[in-house]
Amino acid sequence: MKQGPSSEDDCFSLLKQFEHVLESDPLIDEVGFIHPSQFTMLDKEAGFSNEFQPNNGTSSKFWNQDHKLGISTDILVQLCKDAKHVFLLALQEYKSHGNACDESQIKNISCSPCIPESDVMKHSQSVLLLSSDFGTAWNARKLILSKKDHLSAFTEELRLSGLILSNSPKSESTWSHRRWIIKMISQSFSTLQEIITKESELVESIGERSKMNYRAWYHRCWLVSYMTIEQVIQELNKSKRWAGLHVADSSCFHYRRRLMLKILESLYVKGSSAYDKTEARKIWKEELDWNEELVERYVGREV
Repeated sequence: MKQGPSSEDDCFSLLKQFEHVLESDPLIDEVGFIHPSQFTMLDKEAGFSNEFQPNNGTSSKFWNQDHKLGISTDILVQLCKDAKHVFLLALQEYKSHGNACDESQIKNISCSPCIPESDVMKHSQSVLLLSSDFGTAWNARKLILSKKDHLSAFTEELRLSGLILSNSPKSESTWSHRRWIIKMISQSFSTLQEIITKESELVESIGERSKMNYRAWYHRCWLVSYMTIEQVIQELNKSKRWAGLHVADSSCFHYRRRLMLKILESLYVKGSSAYDKTEARKIWKEELDWNEELVERYVGREV
């Protein structure tokens, strides 16, 4: 008798089920690892009757409702192991195919498109959702994406990394990858400002769920260098309430300091891009007065 997902057929079957779930619901916006005992409770909360559950075993391994995906902790180790195995095989095939294409081009022989490319992207996605700091998978995606010239490829990558952050909000590799994507977008496309605004909102949303998240707030500080002065002012206004409600979290105050310094930098810009000095003084004065209010209100806190 087979014991769980121990056999090779079972474990690769689980990987296929996992990737099928991801493909069948491209709008998944949150993923997490859950204990098997929670599946029944989640089904009841979702009003999902057991009689409608598929009888192929999938329902006891993956939970997918309302674009939320839960993965049973019972299968994590084996699923991650096999996802890495399949990904590395796909990556090896992709690189071999790429070398063959290079040799064909030297000899002026036509070469078919890199068929394994989609396999690398599919399997690396599976790996990263299970192990967000697996650098080889991120590097493989960079290798493929660096050859793309469509904005949709990069926005889809932002969506995927956002999904990964829903379960691993402090993953340095994921935040670093997002910065790489934004750099790529800034070099070739003109929609950067809208993306920067959404990025800032993402950090604030994650900050609500993941307290003292230095990596997320560092990312938000990094975004300031890409902001227009109008966006800087908007960010100052939007982040003020959050900072006032989370005075113990110094990350938001570091972010506001970066915004304030950006205003100072704009004073030394010549031409129409220069910011009004009188308005800048007013903003700084208001910030100092507000900080003084917080110090008096929250005695003993660092503000």
